[in-house]
Amino acid sequence: MGALSNQKIRRVVITGLGVFTAIGKNVLQFRRSLEEGRVGIDEVTLFDVSKYPSKIAAQIRDYDPSEYFDRIELRRLSRTDQFALIASTEAVRDAGIEVNGGPHREIGVYLGAGAGGMLSAEQYHRHLLLKGRGKPRPSLLLPFLPSYSTDVVSRRFCLCGPKGTITTACSSSATSIGYGADLIKRGNAEVMICGGSDAMSELTFGGFNVLRVVDTVPCKPFDARRMGMTLGEGAGILVLEELNRALARGATIYGEFLGFSTVGEAYHMTAPEASGTEQSRTMTEAMRAAHIAPSEVEYINAHGTGTPINDKVETLAIKAAFGERAYSVPVSSIKSMVGHCLGSAGAIEAVASTLSIVHGFIPPTANYRDRDETCDLDYVPNRSRRQRVGTVLSNSFAFGGNCTTIVLRSYE
Repeated sequence: MGALSNQKIRRVVITGLGVFTAIGKNVLQFRRSLEEGRVGIDEVTLFDVSKYPSKIAAQIRDYDPSEYFDRIELRRLSRTDQFALIASTEAVRDAGIEVNGGPHREIGVYLGAGAGGMLSAEQYHRHLLLKGRGKPRPSLLLPFLPSYSTDVVSRRFCLCGPKGTITTACSSSATSIGYGADLIKRGNAEVMICGGSDAMSELTFGGFNVLRVVDTVPCKPFDARRMGMTLGEGAGILVLEELNRALARGATIYGEFLGFSTVGEAYHMTAPEASGTEQSRTMTEAMRAAHIAPSEVEYINAHGTGTPINDKVETLAIKAAFGERAYSVPVSSIKSMVGHCLGSAGAIEAVASTLSIVHGFIPPTANYRDRDETCDLDYVPNRSRRQRVGTVLSNSFAFGGNCTTIVLRSYE
């Protein structure tokens, strides 16, 4: 996606934030954990992991769904849907948007998705195999479609504006934010609820283990000893709003969405092309769409999975896009704390990027110890850094070569 024509383009601002992760079940907890460099990675208890090489993930713990939903609701909501509703409710309340009544045709929903209700489907299958234990609940299969989370959020707030679900692997929720912002810029919506939600399932956990891209200890992005990613789960939601509407109602404005780019690498289903050419182009085109120069970027929220090839390629891509400036721009990966949350990763990182702008700090790359000569940028190791952050570039580089970069800026 390139820049829209300058004619009749409207400005898009961020007026609400919601998050639900292993290091914070709301925005305040999440921000404090980022500032403290807290790692939310531990042994998986959602399902049996004894047969897998890696037994850890950033699973959301101490979570009682009945604190958020009644018994009838829970029969039709997967873990992914629950996370989406919790984060969306926080974001809508934070934005101060009136959603009682309806229909709200000026407000839409675009969410990124990954495994969707796969965990519920696995529970159905296991129950089916237990002979003589009664029939499994058919409602466990209702949320199987990845779009179901978008549907339940739309229904919860009676939002009848544009609605869609993006499924481009790990870039899904970042892309949903970009598409949602474009709908506002074009005048198709006044407000968009954007982001994503994803919960772990044994299928995804087992699949990444089979691919041998997960580490047996908490991931170490950009570290010389890195051996792979650590999976995570959670949700991140942003309320995007047309600027004049936000100003007219006196909304708190956290930042401005400047632009984004999506690029198809067209190289391999699971590995990036070694030169980083297309990832570099993603960043360059996003900056062009945002009408900014590389010199204006003050922080790069990296994709930073912790796999040997991905971190090397992303480093090369940053150097190609920024030239010598690459060495003076802080780069960090919050996946070292929240894990790789797959379909919701880009949105959770967008929330973190917005908090960096609002509160003037850069989250660290946790677990970083040894410098890699091929990864030689400033990765903000282990401790957050107090610093004014005006403009952030956030990368999401997914399987299948689905590359997305979004650009956020402080509102002035």
